[in-house]
Amino acid sequence: MSPEIEKLAKVAVDCGFHIHKGLGPGLLESAYEALLCDALMKRGLHVERQKIIPIRLGEVVLEEGFRADILLENKLLIELKSVERLSAVHGKQLLTYLRLMDLRLGLLMNFGAATFKEGLKRIAN
Repeated sequence: MSPEIEKLAKVAVDCGFHIHKGLGPGLLESAYEALLCDALMKRGLHVERQKIIPIRLGEVVLEEGFRADILLENKLLIELKSVERLSAVHGKQLLTYLRLMDLRLGLLMNFGAATFKEGLKRIAN
C-alpha cells in the first residue's frame, strides 16, 4: 500500500477511535458518519459523503449503483456500520465496492461494537 493511503487510513482510524471513545456505541450510523466527516475535514482532508457511484456491466449502466459512505481524498473508502457484530457480508460488500471503484484500500468501521478496535477492519483490493 502506498504511504499516502496508509497516512489517510491512520488519520481516519484516529478520528474514528476518538468518536467511538467519546460517544460509545448505540447511535445511528448517520450520526457517526456526520461526525467522522466533520473530524476528517477539520484535519484538512477532502471528504465526500454518500457519493453516488455508477455500476457498469456490459452495456448496462446503473447511474446510481450504490452510495459510498465516505470517500477520502478519492483514494480511501470508508464504509460505516452501527451494528452489534459485523458479519462476513459486510467485508464482501466493501471489497466489491473497492473493485467497482478501482481503489486499493477500504476501512470498515463498526461503531456498534463494544470497542473501536473490535469493530475495525481493513479490506485490501
